[in-house]
Amino acid sequence: MTKFIDIHGFAAKEHAMPIPRKGDGKLMYPQCTPDELIGFYDQLGIEKGIINVEVSDASFQTMSNEEVIDICASHPDRLVPGCNIDPRNYYNDMTSPFGEVFKWYKDKGCRLVGEIDCGLRILDERVQNLFKGAEEAGLPVNFHMAPFVENTYGLADLPGMPGLELSLQRFPNLKFFGHSKTFWCEITKYNGQSARFSYPKTKVKKEGRIQELMRKYPNLYGNLSAGSGFNALARDRAYAAKFLTEFQDRLCFGTDICSPEDQRENPPDRELSWLLRDMLDKGEISETVFDKVAAGNARRIFGV
Repeated sequence: MTKFIDIHGFAAKEHAMPIPRKGDGKLMYPQCTPDELIGFYDQLGIEKGIINVEVSDASFQTMSNEEVIDICASHPDRLVPGCNIDPRNYYNDMTSPFGEVFKWYKDKGCRLVGEIDCGLRILDERVQNLFKGAEEAGLPVNFHMAPFVENTYGLADLPGMPGLELSLQRFPNLKFFGHSKTFWCEITKYNGQSARFSYPKTKVKKEGRIQELMRKYPNLYGNLSAGSGFNALARDRAYAAKFLTEFQDRLCFGTDICSPEDQRENPPDRELSWLLRDMLDKGEISETVFDKVAAGNARRIFGV
C-alpha cells in the first residue's frame, strides 16, 4: 500500500528550552529532533516529509533555513527542506527581492515556502511581495490563515477569504496551500466568528468558499494537516468522500507535528493517516484518490 508523504513537517537539531504558552500557563514544547520525527513517521507509515521553517516571532519557535537544510542533508532519504522568510525582512520593504532569495534556496534543494504564519494581513503589501517572490522562484507556499491579527498567528483574512481570492488572482502561477482552522472552516457555510478558530462538528449542509475558490482558481490547494484538516474531513465523512474525489489532484496529506509531546498524546483515531486508510478500507474513497492524496500529489507538485 502507498505510504504517505508529509508536506507539513517540523524538526530542529536539538530541543530548546520550553516557554510558557500563551493563555493556559502550560509550557510550549520544542519541535521534534530529526530522529524523533522519523520515529513517528515509521509508526504512521510516512515515507518522507517536507520540513517547514518557522521564522516569524508570532510563533515563538524561530529557526533558520540553513538549519533545516543541514538537518535534511543528514537524512536525505526521509527529510526534504522547505524555506521561509518573514516578509518584514530585508529592511521591512514591500519591494524586497525575495524572488532572488527563494531561487537561491531552491537551488539548495528547498521545495516550498512555509509555513507562512507571520501576524500580518494577507493583503499587506509585504506579504504580497513575498508571494511575488515565491511565484518568481517557482516554489509553492504553505500558509496558515488567521481570523484576525491580534492575539494569534497567521495571515489574517476576512470571512469568505476575499484577500485570498485577490491573491489567487494576482499570482496565478503560484500554488497556494491553505491550512488552519480559519481556512478549513470555510469548507461549509457557517455563522459566527467562533467557527473560524474552533473545530466545528456539524455536517457540511452547504458547500463553502473553499470549494468555490478551488473550482474557480486552479492554483488553490489544500493542506490537510493538523487537527483542522482532520476535522474538515471527519466532521462529515460522506461529504469528505465527495470532496476528496472532486479535488483529488489538489489535496495533500500532512501532519504538522509540532512537538514530541503533542504527538504522543494523539490517539490513533485522531490521525489523518488512520482516517484516510479507514475511508479506503470502507470503500468511501477509491485507491486512486487515496494514492494521490497520501503521496502522489506531493511527488508530482514538490518533486520529492
